[in-house]
Amino acid sequence: MPEKLNRRQFVVAGTGTGVLASTRVFTSAPQVITRGVKPAVVAAANGNRSKDGAGLTCVAKAFKMITGGADVLDACIAGVNIVELDPDDTSVGYGGLPNADGVVQLDASVMHGPKKSGGAVACLEGVRTPSLVAKKVMEETDHVLLVGRDAQRFARNMGFTIEDDLNTPKSRELYLEWKRRTDPDHYLNLRDRAQRGYQVALEMVAEGKIDPDHFHGTINCNAVNSKGEICGTTTTSGLAWKIPGRVGDSPILGAGLYVDGEIGAAGSTGRGEANLFSLASFLIVESMRQGKPPKDAGMAALQRIKSQTVAKRLLNSRGQPNFGVTFYILNVKGEYAGVTMYNPNENSTFAVCTENGPQNVKLEPLLTGSAAD
Repeated sequence: MPEKLNRRQFVVAGTGTGVLASTRVFTSAPQVITRGVKPAVVAAANGNRSKDGAGLTCVAKAFKMITGGADVLDACIAGVNIVELDPDDTSVGYGGLPNADGVVQLDASVMHGPKKSGGAVACLEGVRTPSLVAKKVMEETDHVLLVGRDAQRFARNMGFTIEDDLNTPKSRELYLEWKRRTDPDHYLNLRDRAQRGYQVALEMVAEGKIDPDHFHGTINCNAVNSKGEICGTTTTSGLAWKIPGRVGDSPILGAGLYVDGEIGAAGSTGRGEANLFSLASFLIVESMRQGKPPKDAGMAALQRIKSQTVAKRLLNSRGQPNFGVTFYILNVKGEYAGVTMYNPNENSTFAVCTENGPQNVKLEPLLTGSAAD
């Protein structure tokens, strides 16, 4: 008769047959048994550019924290804080490109998968790290979204420093050049001014004055640890030279960010209005719930946006969207993808960090050519 296995013998035997994922043995403590997920962090491309004092980028910082046992949302936020505080990154936080009145207004959202909760702020002025304020909304209130002056008042009450102006010399110089080109005499009517403002912004992108990735400036960062705990955050200074008070997709749960602790996470950069109309991040997570892998789920969302884009002003000469949208997708298994409407030069990437270290991975496009064709 076979000898019965005691509990310790069963655990050891199980690890040899793949029943249990943990292979680390402790002599003075029980084994730690996890779901066997490979930790991963995904983010927009600027998640692998700005660095902190230790030389870590956003994704590297977040990965180091989650593999060190930190809460996954805390890790994501610590990562994007590096970008929010970087004066040379004009897409988020301090030094983000201002609105049409020269005022930096910031949006951010956070979602915690295991806790099934989230928080967000929009049109927040004077706080360099809106992602941290969004986390306070999640933790300290019974609400999800606070906006404008009241979001700033809440931040002050939570102990955040409120600054008069978040412009840097770089962001202000770019704003003044945009202003000189678009409305030198203040005689344009509002419709013509808005159209001219958009055209000039694109000219400045073409001239290399504005990073194309920063015109619709945003960073999304999602992460999963070895236990399968998944969280995410999206933070932005919004569309460059936007109408004051404009809110894009970044602070809207289901649009700029969506996390389901049992399924996965998705976030976006690009034309927020298109994403708002389709709530594409929610759609991506729901598609993964139905069994689609991250890439296929993202492509389905891009196809939905394409099919819903019918206004002539939003179509190029081929009848396709004349704008870009990108999604960063991660499931609870640690599988990930980055998909985009166009990648004309195959140079656009997204940031990833796994056990292999931080790297830039090419985005998968839905359409060939470019948005301007």
